Amino acid sequence: MTMELNLPTALTLLRIVLIPFLVLAFYLPWKGAHIICAVIFLIAAITDWLDGYLARKMSQTTQFGAFLDPVADKLMVVVTLVLVVQADPSPYVAIAAAVIIGREITIASLREWMAEIGQRNRVAVSWLGKWKTTTQMVAIITLLFSMDVWEQPLKPIGQALLAISAVLTLWSMICYLKAAIPALREP
Repeated sequence: MTMELNLPTALTLLRIVLIPFLVLAFYLPWKGAHIICAVIFLIAAITDWLDGYLARKMSQTTQFGAFLDPVADKLMVVVTLVLVVQADPSPYVAIAAAVIIGREITIASLREWMAEIGQRNRVAVSWLGKWKTTTQMVAIITLLFSMDVWEQPLKPIGQALLAISAVLTLWSMICYLKAAIPALREP
């Protein structure tokens, strides 16, 4: 697999480059720092959609891009969830974050294994995965905003969306695991 740099791949790399800036902004000692985090995360969420769209539209899909895209997504989401849990260590947020992070590790491992045995298409991204991702992104952005502005009503809305995202996360994981079962049964 060679690294082919094109616009979609550059957008994916941008998501990874934004992570340290998000972390740095999170710890800035002034009001509004979490708004900057929310904006950085929003930019990352937009590039997540845009890189895939452009890769298909411009016929610039690459193996490297297909590998890097989910890695960038998971890095951004996991790092941000850890920061959110640190800021709001309530059991609801911590459990939802643990479910989301655990699912991401499980499904990434499952996809890697399925690719190794030539069955990657069984665990391709589904509409449920897209809904999960969208809900998760909106939840995280809402929670980040709520740390600096409109804590009420944004924080409970963000927590509810994160809980919904955790449920969608479990549901999608079960669907992916069910799709992989036939490959597990093969000798």
